Amino acid sequence: MLNFTRTIQTVDAHTGGEPLRILLSGMPPVPGSTILEKRAWLKEYRDDLRQFLMNEPRGHADMYGAYLLPPTTPGSDFGVVFIHNEGYSDMCGHGIIALGKVLVELGLVERQAPSTRIRFDAPAGLIEAQVAWDGRKAGEVTFRNVPAFIYRRDVEVETPSFGKITGDIVFGGAFYYYINSAQAGLDIKPEQVRALIQLGAETKAAVKAAISIQHPLEPGLNELYGTVIDGAPNRAGVDQSNVCVFADREVDRSPTGTGTSGRAAQLYLRGQLPLNQPYFNGSLVGSVFKVRVTEAVQVDEFDGAITEVTGSAHISGFNQWVLEEDDPFPTGFFFR
Repeated sequence: MLNFTRTIQTVDAHTGGEPLRILLSGMPPVPGSTILEKRAWLKEYRDDLRQFLMNEPRGHADMYGAYLLPPTTPGSDFGVVFIHNEGYSDMCGHGIIALGKVLVELGLVERQAPSTRIRFDAPAGLIEAQVAWDGRKAGEVTFRNVPAFIYRRDVEVETPSFGKITGDIVFGGAFYYYINSAQAGLDIKPEQVRALIQLGAETKAAVKAAISIQHPLEPGLNELYGTVIDGAPNRAGVDQSNVCVFADREVDRSPTGTGTSGRAAQLYLRGQLPLNQPYFNGSLVGSVFKVRVTEAVQVDEFDGAITEVTGSAHISGFNQWVLEEDDPFPTGFFFR
């Protein structure tokens, strides 16, 4: 007779090829008066749950996930904590798109045509999503992101494999180092993914060693999440292609929602993208996000921008994950 010590249900989806595993049941009560406090508690006391869902044999090195929680911010519908191979993120654009699709498609929110509004209480702030609904199927999702801004311009670092690299540190819901692939002699192509991962990992480590990062308004947002590497379009119909290398050398298959938001803000603040002009960002696998800067804002001492990012997600599975009492890998393992 089977004896399970843990049973968890998830719905799995992907946004432009990037996975999102959404926990539907099995979440313990999570104390905290803010979503950042709840994330801190999960990190300290229940990180085994993240490892169980993200690590092998149930997940893999590039798995991504989300916990839906009760909201803590007035006006929000859900709290959300995002998880990955290394830990917890501040925001996740592809995750918001997938969550919007799943919540509307499964009828877990009151559906409104032609668009259903859902507000998420994320660690980076309040995120508003609009999910297209035609009365039969959920369509594209557009989310209005937290203010983005350039934190440091023209940051030069030395890397072991690629020499000197220059880029901007930009906050688009998370902090990224933005660089152009041509500096390293690379293109945004699947066959160059190993070299792109190396470039992302080396630049992230170099920037973290050289620059102290702190969001001006939120003490809990103080980490460089990854490197966004842009380059020439690898497919028709996009303005650029990019790849985001984040967490522990994890590769985003989508164009990266927060990365796209930060890129649009970077271009706008450098005078290279007009207000309200659509910009199309392609991914390593050819999927596309559309973004536009809708307004200029001030983020403490920084000039900033509000962006709206649009993309599509698809449901890929419904799963029940169990843990037998004698399983030798209760939190799984991580290989890279």
